[in-house]
Amino acid sequence: MKDANSSGPVGQASGLPAVDPESKPEARPTDRQPEAGSTARSTGVVSIAILCSRVLGLVRDQMLNGFFGSAFTGIFTAAFRTPNMLRDLFAEGALSTAFVTTFSKKMKTEGDEAAWVLGRKMISLSMWFMSIVAIAGVLLSPVIFRILTPGLSEEAKVLGIWLAQIMYPFIALVSVTALVMGMLNSKKVFFIPAVASAFFNLGCIVGGVVLAWFIDPGFRDGHVTEKGLTGFAIGTLIGGVLQLAVQLPALHRVGFRFRFDFGCKDPAVKEVLHLMWPSMLAASGTQVAVLLNSIFASYTPGKESALAWLANAQRLQQLPLGLFGVAVATVTLPMLSRLATEGMSPAFRSALAKGLRLVLFLTLPCAVGLTLLSQEIISVIFEHGKFTAVDVQNTAAPLQAYAFGLIFYAAIKVLQPAFYTINRRFIPMMVSIGVIIFTAAVNSITVFVFHWDHTALAWATAVGLSLNFLTLYLCMRKFADGLETGSLVQSLIKLIIGIAAMSAVCLTAKYTIMADWSHLNFMLRCAGLGVSIGIAAAAYFAVTKKLKVEESGEFLSLLGRRFGKK
Repeated sequence: MKDANSSGPVGQASGLPAVDPESKPEARPTDRQPEAGSTARSTGVVSIAILCSRVLGLVRDQMLNGFFGSAFTGIFTAAFRTPNMLRDLFAEGALSTAFVTTFSKKMKTEGDEAAWVLGRKMISLSMWFMSIVAIAGVLLSPVIFRILTPGLSEEAKVLGIWLAQIMYPFIALVSVTALVMGMLNSKKVFFIPAVASAFFNLGCIVGGVVLAWFIDPGFRDGHVTEKGLTGFAIGTLIGGVLQLAVQLPALHRVGFRFRFDFGCKDPAVKEVLHLMWPSMLAASGTQVAVLLNSIFASYTPGKESALAWLANAQRLQQLPLGLFGVAVATVTLPMLSRLATEGMSPAFRSALAKGLRLVLFLTLPCAVGLTLLSQEIISVIFEHGKFTAVDVQNTAAPLQAYAFGLIFYAAIKVLQPAFYTINRRFIPMMVSIGVIIFTAAVNSITVFVFHWDHTALAWATAVGLSLNFLTLYLCMRKFADGLETGSLVQSLIKLIIGIAAMSAVCLTAKYTIMADWSHLNFMLRCAGLGVSIGIAAAAYFAVTKKLKVEESGEFLSLLGRRFGKK
């Protein structure tokens, strides 16, 4: 069995080779088939780890909505919006993508020690720069929060500013965490970095509850007030510390030793920074759309509650996205970075196409299930305490929109980083700028002209994601001289047949055992929904397996090995 911590082969070149899109060296099947075949297995490992994190994230959101209601939860969400956006956009987005791409190439061409030197330099620079960003965020929070939530009341803005100032230092922690995660992934250590996010949510939950109990007297006797939100804000910082700390022993085991090194003139550091800024703009399409949704949502009838409704719907979208889209991207990116050193080879095209097919296979049923059973799912998860049936209805509508965008969002997670591995970094950037303009224009019309509610904002985001993916896919097909589109279409046709069987199960259950939903108690709701989802998933996998969908066989085989007999 191959050592999970083994490094890639060390080449003789001393620099980072340029990738010629037209070059087509012969692939070496005997070398690449084991690596490509391990994608589904590694994806399964990462998915299981991320599942823990996403479930705990749902628990955290359940507690916020149940304790404080949708209005105060919306204010908390808006306060965390900018630090969280910087995490997604910079630390776990542009920085992670650019660093993993350069680090993986460095490791292959110059060896582990050269890669460790790059890691030390990037961590040192990131700690210094992101600390400045965090301090600036604390000082500028009164301005930033008012810009992002112009339609909220002054009382809500004051509370939101206070919470944002507490949470801004989180970005300094997570930037280092992203680099540590990237190094471990490049060394083919996937489980620990993925499960580290569970420790973040665990710190938020435990730290938040304990601190809220001390800070808010009403929290102790069941009369929770907004003061308890301060405890959950501090809990976010506790979670950030835990997320980083849990990965450090694994990083030590693979050979990394840290010391401060601010050598920013290193060519590899310049390469990372060179890749970062277009990557940051490219990834900004979705993040800016989220920020725009905050601004426009503050003008919709729901006000603060609309922020929570959109956030809850997006949280449910993020569950399958994190399980499958991010998991596939995490495993695929280091592989693509290594393969890109050989040019646009058949192995590169095959690995990328494989990742896209796997994402489609895993996210398509999730998207359809979220659409058909949106109200039932939201009710079971969130309808507790101060979160009412009205909140359920107002969350279900945007969830259906986000479910449509889920498929494209997950595919973008796999496709977009591939452009950086082949030195075509400006294309995702230009596409994202176009998506931002499109989303802003549509939101302006729907909110200020037609006076539609927050659901229209979710649909604008989803349509923007579809346009983003389609443009990137067509571009990559051109550069890669085809992207096994025929195979993708054939797989999609088979998946649609499986989706039809799954949908039949969902709709039958919806209008039979779950028809009298409002009169069912919580246990019966959970049982009915759980049985329905289980049978629907079984129907989907059975049909796709019967139709010989390659990804279905691999996924079921993985489950059999992991949960069956050793």
